[in-house]
Amino acid sequence: MPADIPDWLLEERAAIGRRVRAAREDARLSQEQLAHVAGIARHTVYRTELGTHAASVDVLLRLAHALGVPLSRFTDGS
Repeated sequence: MPADIPDWLLEERAAIGRRVRAAREDARLSQEQLAHVAGIARHTVYRTELGTHAASVDVLLRLAHALGVPLSRFTDGS
């Protein structure tokens, strides 16, 4: 990861990824199934859950819509 990315940002990406994964598991979907429903690539789901890249708002919105949860579930854990 580039050195200019602050630790707090990396930590928040990881937290969002954990929330996405929890929502996916609650829905009993595989990464591949979620990717299909959301219209994105499976590796995008994988990288989002790991927090290894900056997921776009569009990707997060697609995931939330596919999972039937509000976007805030990923950003504030509610």
